Amino acid sequence: MLTGESVPVTHDAALVCEESVPVADRTNCAFAGTLVLRGRAQGVVVATGSATEVGHIASRMTGTAAGKPPLTVRMERFSHAVAIVVLSAAVLIGLVAVLFQHQSIFTMFTFGVALAVSAIPEGLPVAVTIALAIAARRMANRGAIVRQLPAVEGLGSCSLIASDKTGTLTCNELTAVELRLADGTRWQATGAGYQPAGEIKRVDDGARTGASELAAALNIAVACNEAELLAVDGAWRTRGDPTDLALLVLAVKAGIERAALLAQRPAVAQIAYEPERRFAASLHRVDGSGWIAVKGAPERVFDMCVLDRGQRASLERDVDEMAQLGQRVLALADGTFDVVWATAALDADPVGLQFRALVGLIDPLREGAAAAVHRCREAGIRVVMVTGDHPRTALAIAGELGIAAGPDEVMHGSAVQLASPAQLSDDLGRTRVFARVTPEQKLAIVEAAQAAGHFVAVTGDGVNDAPALRRANIGVAMGRSGTDVARDAADLVLSDDNFATIVAGVEEGRIAYRNIRNVVYLLTAAGIAEVITVGLAVLAGLPLPLLPVQLLWLNLVTNGVQDVGLAFERGTGDELRAPPRPSHEPIFNRLMIQRGVLAGLWMSALGLALYVCMLNSGRPLEEARNALLLLMVLMQNVDAINARSETISVLRLPLRNNPVLLAGVGVALGLHVAAMYLPWLQRVLTVEPPSVSDWLLLPVLAVSLLVLMETQKYWRRSRAQSA
Repeated sequence: MLTGESVPVTHDAALVCEESVPVADRTNCAFAGTLVLRGRAQGVVVATGSATEVGHIASRMTGTAAGKPPLTVRMERFSHAVAIVVLSAAVLIGLVAVLFQHQSIFTMFTFGVALAVSAIPEGLPVAVTIALAIAARRMANRGAIVRQLPAVEGLGSCSLIASDKTGTLTCNELTAVELRLADGTRWQATGAGYQPAGEIKRVDDGARTGASELAAALNIAVACNEAELLAVDGAWRTRGDPTDLALLVLAVKAGIERAALLAQRPAVAQIAYEPERRFAASLHRVDGSGWIAVKGAPERVFDMCVLDRGQRASLERDVDEMAQLGQRVLALADGTFDVVWATAALDADPVGLQFRALVGLIDPLREGAAAAVHRCREAGIRVVMVTGDHPRTALAIAGELGIAAGPDEVMHGSAVQLASPAQLSDDLGRTRVFARVTPEQKLAIVEAAQAAGHFVAVTGDGVNDAPALRRANIGVAMGRSGTDVARDAADLVLSDDNFATIVAGVEEGRIAYRNIRNVVYLLTAAGIAEVITVGLAVLAGLPLPLLPVQLLWLNLVTNGVQDVGLAFERGTGDELRAPPRPSHEPIFNRLMIQRGVLAGLWMSALGLALYVCMLNSGRPLEEARNALLLLMVLMQNVDAINARSETISVLRLPLRNNPVLLAGVGVALGLHVAAMYLPWLQRVLTVEPPSVSDWLLLPVLAVSLLVLMETQKYWRRSRAQSA
């Protein structure tokens, strides 16, 4: 639980180590909360409660501030800026009207309040919440359960994923993948985990078939075994040591069942595995004689076998080669024994055995994990592995995943402990794997990455991962194998424990952020248009172009439903081809400023021009206001269609992809048309039905906004292609 290792670790009371040695290497201690698989020991209690390693983790949990999701940070900045700008503009316009146009203070106060309500995007929190809720539902359908809504977009913003190895990138189910037999043949097993799906295939070109030798080796693996693998109601149930389970699954793939073997070779006695022995043996009666099956550490089993110097040297090279591949290596051997010896001298080591095979076991990669790492790289997201496993094992897995290529990209936990925060931030530029890492060191890695400017997502499943999960911008816990502590500290929970699900979450997060930006653009452009239109009219000495109630109505029929409709926009398929957004980039960046100001100025210019022309032509003030209000309603609803994408032409985005937005625009326009023709609303809003000439002119002026914004998108695409 403390280190995340996937296999049992032998402990040694006689070991003496330095205080700085990581928890994973303190094999002279037994830690609170860990599981004892086998063995006997007496211990001296040296720490209890908060002084234990689990207690230290709990203390760090309570003392660690949770990292803010990127959206929260960006929206706070945007909200403050908008509030200051709009309120300042409303106060300035009111002062000018009172001081220079002799408007009453009460009238301008009412007008200023209406302008602020209309221009400040008060519908933004609702639209953002709906956008995140929609993305959360889509992510849940893809296996990522959201515990905090801002985490939806946050996952799409992350630039670095610090992933645990065991149970996240790997299955956390030990699997036998390779056999090297005594006759020189090599075999590989397909499939992963404790489901015996797959086969054993020969991979070398030796002259002999090796089938009989393979069967002999697997008989040993099945006989010397204390696990259970049972098929119950069409499902496989397991119990026992991970190594024994892996061997049983391997044998089933070759058609060897434990029950059938034991019926032919009844067990007489066994020598149980003990750390000091480093091997286990099973004694059986076969046709009146004795047969012994032995498994254990290779060097220990080699001592029991009849091997010349050359044979042993060759086998030791095989062991080293398999270990370099990240495999845990077991040796299998068998022989005959005297029944009298079996009952009287079980504590003696077997001798004169025949070596049969080396078996390589790994915690295999999760299906799709390597492809997910590759997609993260394409999306501009760095993936680093942070694990408590041995550096050699971690590097082997990282090599398969495409995370790291050589030892120079691996950093040991002891080096993390000694590095300063600044040094650790620099080391993140070259390091891809952090091995033998303790919980406090993982927390330090996360903080160093954040100091280097990354938005960090951390994955984990154990108690040891909880402080880092809490401190990260986005904490991602495993749903199946994860602990309650890890899930409580996380923002997202993966229901399938699959790293590949994170990539799906990144995609949905980026879609959500795009939709939120579209909503912000729509509301901001409308606010700019309204403030500039009113402000310029007041500065020019013109009558107020819109009444307070008309401003509020304009806000209702242009931002009431359309911004929510934009939250339902689907992805365009290019979300993972763009790099992550810079951590310092505000939501109202250069592109949005250009689009918002351009659209706002165009709407205000057309509106003011229409208003002035109608007044100069002698048409009544109420009629001019009525036409201006209708033009603003039409233009802002056209802009809602334009707001579906910042870069892609709306002509390439079928309207059927977002029926909610289409319905919202239709309802809003219908409400305003009804208001112009219903007597009681005419009196409230001071509006009237427009003339036929106005109906012909105003929609054309409104569509000009769409032409302008499409031209701006085309210009940006042309510049990007020529750059």
